[in-house]
Amino acid sequence: MTAEIPTKMPAAPKRVLIILLGAIGDVVRALPLLGRIRRAWPQAHIAWAVEPKSKPMIEGHRWLDQLIVYDRRYAPWSFAPFLGQVRAGHFDLVVDLQRHLKSGIIDLVSGARDRLGFAAANTKEFNHRFTTRQIKPQPAMRLKLMQYQAFADALGAPPAPIEFGLSLPPEEDARARAMVAGARRPLVGVILGSSWPSRIYFPESVAAVIRELARPAAGSAPLYPVLIGAAEEAAIGDAVMRNLDGLEVLNLVGRTRLRDLIGIFSECAVAFGPDSGPMHLAASVGVPCVIAFSAHGLPGVWYPAGRKHQIIYHQPECFGCGLETCIVMEKKCMTSVTVDEMEQAADRVLGPLPQVLK
Repeated sequence: MTAEIPTKMPAAPKRVLIILLGAIGDVVRALPLLGRIRRAWPQAHIAWAVEPKSKPMIEGHRWLDQLIVYDRRYAPWSFAPFLGQVRAGHFDLVVDLQRHLKSGIIDLVSGARDRLGFAAANTKEFNHRFTTRQIKPQPAMRLKLMQYQAFADALGAPPAPIEFGLSLPPEEDARARAMVAGARRPLVGVILGSSWPSRIYFPESVAAVIRELARPAAGSAPLYPVLIGAAEEAAIGDAVMRNLDGLEVLNLVGRTRLRDLIGIFSECAVAFGPDSGPMHLAASVGVPCVIAFSAHGLPGVWYPAGRKHQIIYHQPECFGCGLETCIVMEKKCMTSVTVDEMEQAADRVLGPLPQVLK
């Protein structure tokens, strides 16, 4: 049973722990919640339990006081020391956004008297049994960003604009922007990778979209492509380069840190690629995105922040499989997304009218 939620906290918490360990996109979409908590209780000490892959997004964030890092590469040996740090935080409020057994254990070990989590219908592995109260059940297709905002509502935090508070210190910002300083404007950020192989758009198709966007169009300037990807996506970047027929691009694959993307995307007019953490980061700094959407199912819950994005998807017979690696239909959900659709969608996001293609 979902616990009754008071409209206001009985007292302002002094020490708050947010638990959201993993995906970069999820951490980015939880930042507006962090902002509302900070505005509600400006004197509170706010900590965030996170894993190394998402740590750069919130390290040094102006709304955050502390990071508690769980490095699961060394699990199970790293879990006990991590729990020790959580316990030593003496938190009086825990906000569990992770919704599974691991975060439930963190809730319990924290010793916090007030532990707020998702309702049973929205959790896994009996997570709701570790929290002292739960938010109202969330509709399955509600935007994840708005699901996180429901925690602020439950805590009685005043309404606030959706803001992410992402910025770089001057030296870091200058370094990031210097990477694209010599590139002709306007820029298109080309995101190559994703944590799920089933989401990745084909290099040949990426190259074809780039060629189309780089051509002068009636009433608009050609877009200058900037390839963005981690070092492990170098093979994808090389394959894209081989299919560009000598077209000039700025290839930053393997040359950037995750935090650099805050400054780089801020220089872009548009970004395109698959559903990924960097795509959500681009949206959070105000860049309109064109997203080739794949196997999850209908894109509602994964839609990025903002309204001027284009999500392109089709529904083959295997649609909604939710597989991290396609083993059935040779990524039919992605082969059905055409180059023309991607190019036309980019034109739309640069214009006044948003639309979702189906």
